[in-house]
Amino acid sequence: MEEEKNFSWFEKRKECPGCSSERFKTVYLSRYDESPVKDYLLGFYLPQGMVEFEYLKDASYRLCECENCGLIFQKDVPNDAFMERLYEHWIDPKKALTRHQKENIGYHLSLEQEIIKIIAFIRKDPSNLCLLDFGMGWGDWAYEARKIGCDSYGTELSVERIEFARSNGVKVLKWDEIPDHSFDFINTEQVMEHLPDPLNTLRYLKSALKPEGIIKVSVPTANNIRQRLKNMDWKATRGSRNSLNPVAPLEHLNFFTRDALLNMAAEAGMKEIVIPLGLQYKHLHLSGGPKWIARGLLDPLRRNILKSQNYLFFRSI
Repeated sequence: MEEEKNFSWFEKRKECPGCSSERFKTVYLSRYDESPVKDYLLGFYLPQGMVEFEYLKDASYRLCECENCGLIFQKDVPNDAFMERLYEHWIDPKKALTRHQKENIGYHLSLEQEIIKIIAFIRKDPSNLCLLDFGMGWGDWAYEARKIGCDSYGTELSVERIEFARSNGVKVLKWDEIPDHSFDFINTEQVMEHLPDPLNTLRYLKSALKPEGIIKVSVPTANNIRQRLKNMDWKATRGSRNSLNPVAPLEHLNFFTRDALLNMAAEAGMKEIVIPLGLQYKHLHLSGGPKWIARGLLDPLRRNILKSQNYLFFRSI
């Protein structure tokens, strides 16, 4: 195994980011500036904007697996300066906004229905609810919550996305402003996989909850992750059975199995709660096209019965 180095654009993790264990093993290792990872980066980022391999010189994509909780994670992660470069330049905000604006009505209806389901479970009038969308992207979830009547906020690192969300009336908080509020519900949708320190982030968000407050954590699912890592098919298309998107270099820093996610919540002093199927279907409106109708019907079963999606709700123990 090659000697580990310190890279100016990377920070090296010394423990599992989900449970803080120091017992983990390397399951895959490759340089960023050599095939096949280099080819993957070119194919993934060039259509979105650019790739600058000077940031990756002599750096390695190292996947590790925690021997305690089973979390699979990238040991070396981009530092803050590289993160800003990646999300604001490699991914061109204007191109990203164009793609975002093509989202169809089904997407927005699904956000609305999720929020209505949550309100029904909490059993409060929307005007008495304070919600946060942590890592809000373009601010859609917080915007839909505001439309329903909730006091909603969002957080985001991207300047372009913050400005867009504010232009739609979304109230934006900075990281250090989060504890100044007390939330009934915090939404984290496809966020925890991107974070260098998801465990302590979850603890931080928990500190801003009301006593019966809830945090939703939704992260990529790949129930056949062992087979994907065995195949290591870097040419597999996103969404396919062999896709490596769940462990995408530079961005998906953490891959949670369901057990790893539950373990991280326990480490943060939280437990899973389940929104009953009956309540979910009671507030289901079948619209938005065949794709969204099918998702609306099947997702509650996948989540509650089959437990085949990493879409969970947590409350303090």
